[in-house]
Amino acid sequence: MMKERMMKEPPNPGSQHRPSDLDNIYLPHGLLRNGDLQTILGQHIPEDARAVMEGEQMILFDAGPDRTELETDRTVRLLGVYTPSRSPINAPSRHKGLAMLLHGWEGDSHSAYNLILGSELVRAGYDVVRLNMRDHGPTHHLNKGIFFATLIEEVHAATHQVGLLAAGRPFFIIGASLGGNFVVRIALRHHKSPIPNLRRAIAVNPVLNPRRACIRLDGHRLLRGYFRGRWLESLLKKQKLFPDLYDFTHLASVPTIWEMSDWVTKSMSFYGDVEEYLDAYSVKPGDLLDLALPLTILTAANDPLIPADDIEALPTHPQLQVNVLPYGGHVGYNDLFPLRNCLPDLIKQVLKQDAAEHQHTGRR
Repeated sequence: MMKERMMKEPPNPGSQHRPSDLDNIYLPHGLLRNGDLQTILGQHIPEDARAVMEGEQMILFDAGPDRTELETDRTVRLLGVYTPSRSPINAPSRHKGLAMLLHGWEGDSHSAYNLILGSELVRAGYDVVRLNMRDHGPTHHLNKGIFFATLIEEVHAATHQVGLLAAGRPFFIIGASLGGNFVVRIALRHHKSPIPNLRRAIAVNPVLNPRRACIRLDGHRLLRGYFRGRWLESLLKKQKLFPDLYDFTHLASVPTIWEMSDWVTKSMSFYGDVEEYLDAYSVKPGDLLDLALPLTILTAANDPLIPADDIEALPTHPQLQVNVLPYGGHVGYNDLFPLRNCLPDLIKQVLKQDAAEHQHTGRR
C-alpha cells in the first residue's frame, strides 16, 4: 500500500473557498504552527473545560433498527449527555439554541475538544448535547454489533431526537474528524429526512476521503500507535462483553489500521474488503451539490491526516461555506501566551454569522 508523503508546510489554499474572517480570529504563535504539535496539544484539557460536566444528565436515545442485524428484536441505543445553558436565567444571551457535539473515531462525549467547546457554548447561552456513537465512551454494552462508520442511520435517528429537544429553538450539529464526516452526511440527508429545528451543520476537520485518511494515519507512526491502541482496546472490550460473538485477540499482532480494518470488514460486515467499506462512507465533491442545509466546513491546511485538497475540491454552493485555515493541525487550533484552545472562538464566530444572517433575512 503506497503511503502519501506527509505535509510538512501548509500549502497556500488560494481557493475560492477561503474564509471570510476566521483566519483573522486564529493565527497562532510561530512556535505552534506545526501540524503534528497542534494535533497533540488538542488532547490537553484546561481547567475551565469542566463547566459542561457540571449538572450533566445522561439520555439514552432510541436510534432505530439495528443495521448490523445482530439484534433484530430491539432497537439501537445511543448514549447522550445533556447540559443546560450556564447563562443567568434572565440574561439576554440565554436560550440561544441547542448544539449537539459529535466526537471523532475512538473519541467520545468527554474528549478534550468536546469538553472545551461544550463548556464555552454553555457559558455563551447554548444548551449542549454530546452524543456518543456506538462503542464509544461507556457504551460497548448497549448494543451487540460493533461500530462501523457506515451506520449513519442510527446516528441520524438519534440526532432527530436531539433536534426535538430544541423545542422550536435553533438546533446546530457540530462534529470533529469522523464526527465531521457524520455531520456532513446528516446535512446531505436533511432534504429527504429532515432533522427538527436544524439550522446549520458545522464540520471540523471532516474525514471526507476515508481511504486517504487511513493511508495517512498508517504513515504517521505516533498517531497510528495512538489510534491503533485505542481501537484494539475498544474491540477487546467488546470481546469481553460478548465472548460468544467476538475474538479479536490476534489483531494485537496486526501492525496497521488498514490491515486491521480489512480483517474486521471481511469478517463482520457486508463489505468485501476495506476499500469497499471506506468508499461506502466517503463524501465525494459531487455529493455536496444536493446540499439543502447551511453547512460550514472548518479545517487546517497543515492537518497531518486530512489532505487540504480534499476540502479544496468541494464545489461552490450557496449553502456551503468552506474555511481552510493555514494552521491548526487535526482538531487542534491552539495558541500560546497563555496556552489556550481557540476552536470555541472559531465556532462562536460561525454561530454569530449565522445569527446575523437570520436576523437580516427575518428567518428564525
